[in-house]
Formats: sequence, structure tokens, C-alpha cells
Amino acid sequence: MNHKHAPRTIHPLDLADIDDQLTDEEKAVREAVRTVCEKEIDPHVAQWFEAGELPTVRELAKTLGEVGLLGMHLDGYGCAGMSAVDYGLACLELEASDSGIRSLVSVQGSLAMFGIWRWGSEEQKQEWLPQMATGDAIGCFGLTEPDHGSDPGSMRTRARKDGDDWVLSGRKMWITNGSVADVAVVWANAGEEHGGIRGFVVPTATPGFSAPVIKHKMSLRASVTSELVLDEVRLPGTAIFPEVRGLKGPLSCLNEARYGIIWGSMGAARSAFESALNYSKERTQFGRPIGGFQLTQNKLAQMSNELTLGTLLALHLGRRKDAVGLRPDQVSIGKLNNVSKAIEICRTARTILGANGISLEYPVIRHANNLESVLTYEGTPEMHTLMIGQALTGEAAYR
Repeated sequence: MNHKHAPRTIHPLDLADIDDQLTDEEKAVREAVRTVCEKEIDPHVAQWFEAGELPTVRELAKTLGEVGLLGMHLDGYGCAGMSAVDYGLACLELEASDSGIRSLVSVQGSLAMFGIWRWGSEEQKQEWLPQMATGDAIGCFGLTEPDHGSDPGSMRTRARKDGDDWVLSGRKMWITNGSVADVAVVWANAGEEHGGIRGFVVPTATPGFSAPVIKHKMSLRASVTSELVLDEVRLPGTAIFPEVRGLKGPLSCLNEARYGIIWGSMGAARSAFESALNYSKERTQFGRPIGGFQLTQNKLAQMSNELTLGTLLALHLGRRKDAVGLRPDQVSIGKLNNVSKAIEICRTARTILGANGISLEYPVIRHANNLESVLTYEGTPEMHTLMIGQALTGEAAYR
């Protein structure tokens, strides 16, 4: 039997009509974030990137807090309590503007705020989470060290018990928001007698704490990146996370941030693909738009397919996270696949734009450079490959 249907509109950025799988509420969240990005970020981000600074970071944090984006997937304490899919869609739109802006939100909400929300004392939660949710306080997350990235268990930062106080000494590296933060969640080795790796809530005004800005970056230039220096930083006993011990604490925070990257990387990919698609229709060579040539269409089709598959994977993992939660290896599947595919899309888009592909008049080279950082932070491709390998074989191959 033949059934006649009204012609469906083709959406070039969503040929598979993934939007049909989203609720009206989820679409509203996405549109709200996109509106903020178009007004507050997109007109300025290329200039910020070229200058290598984010001069309005505090004002921007407050704007993002006003619309409920900071810690939006957390419950209580002034947080919006939205779903994992809502948060993922927000990350996608933020990173379509710039990876550095998504990093600002991810570090605030999924690392610093989540760490306090999941592992902090009630006193720590009450003191910090409400003002972080509004953007009145900015947080950072200190785990990576100059000589210890993929192997955080070997960290050199130490926490020494001194009476009722704790004294922290050490250095952390590549810390987003570090030099503008009001509070840092810092992980330090307290020694076996005190549970090994422990988390501390460190007000950045504490004597001995400093955060020099890292300069000369060619990636994530529209983002504040710093070193944290802890020189005999004395904290009260109430500064420590009371229960969590070992790497369970920091790794749980990293998994939250990695989940946002699964979505965010598809935002960068979408932006690069859209730019290449539009350019292919406007750029004329040999008497016709370059989008009319088979080689260009092959590139566009491949980019479209990878964007579709990556977005479907992000949505599946988001639905699963909301329903039953995600295992670490499932998060690794998403980050390993989506970031690598997003880089491929950006590089292919660059070839379609030709020489214009390296100009900041277009977003492509900015996204490509940013994704080189996204590829290795929150777990390198090698580490995520080994996490998947361990899930498949039952054998840990890290050492």
C-alpha cells in the first residue's frame, strides 16, 4: 500500500532529523543558550582569540550564571537541576561559539562545582555553590601537574597535617580559570596515614596561593589558563573533603567534564561544517560553485555523516546518563570518537575554504586549533583507548 506524505524539509545541518528525538523543553534550552552565544560571544570571540585573552571573563560568567548555565546539571544550592541531555545541548552550543567558552562553563560546573557538590561538606556546599551558580564566584580545578598528567596518582603536591590545620605545597599546571578564580578545588597527596590523595577547597586569597597566567598558547586562546603555585598554603581542617579518598574523587569529576566534551566537540564540528557548506555554495571556480564538484560533495557528505554519527552517540550517552548513569569506558568511547572526528571535520572544512580557511574571518582554524587541546585534556586519546581496551579484555595496560 502506498502512503503519501507531505514533503519533508531538508535541514542541511541535520539530515538525519535528530531534532525529532528532542523534547520541546530540550529544544528551548538549546535555543536559549544559542541566543546568549549569538549576543554575548560570537561578535567578539575571534578578537579574543587573536588577542589571546578573555577580558570580560567575570562579566561573562555572571551572564552565563543569570541564564542558569553554571552547574546546570546539579540539584540544589541555587543550581538549575537540569538533565544530562540539557547540559549536553548547552555544551554543544557553547563550543559552537568556542571551545574556550565551553571550557569556562565545564570547569566551573563539572569540575569545581561538581567536586564540591559530590564530595564536599555541607558547610562547603552552602558557602560556595550558590555564588558559583550565579557566577559571582569563579572556580578552578587543580589536578594536573607539570610532570604528572595522565598519571595523577604520582602527583607531587603534598598536604601536611599541622595541628588542626592542613598545609599544601606544590604546583598545578594548565588550569582553566586559575588566575581569575575565587576558589580552587585542589587535589594533594596527604600520605597513607590520611588516605592518600585528598581534595581541598582552597580560597584563592589564602596566603601562599598564586596563579600565574600561561602565555604563548596557540590553542584555547579565548580562555584563561594558569599555573597554580601552592607555597605552604595553610588551610583550616574544614577545608578538606571529608569522606572521599584516592583517585575516585578527581576521576569522578573528570568523567563529568568528559561527558560535556562529547557534546561540545560536535558543536565545534558543526560550526566548521556549516562554514564549509556555505562557502561551497558561494565560492565560484571554473564557472560554477565549488559545491557542484564531486570531490567537494564527497568531503561535505563525509563531514555530514561524521557529524550525524557523533551527535547520535552524544544523545544516546546523554539519555543513558539520565536513565541509569554512565560507566567510565562509555564516556571514553564518546570522547575518543567525537573529538577525533571533530578534528577531521575541521581539517576537511579548512581544505574547502582554501586559503580563507586559515583566516579568523571564518571560525574553522580557530576550532581546529582549539580541538588540539580538547583532544588531550580530560584524558589523552591514548588513555581513553586503554580504558576501552581494559573494558574489552579485562586487562589494565596502563603500565
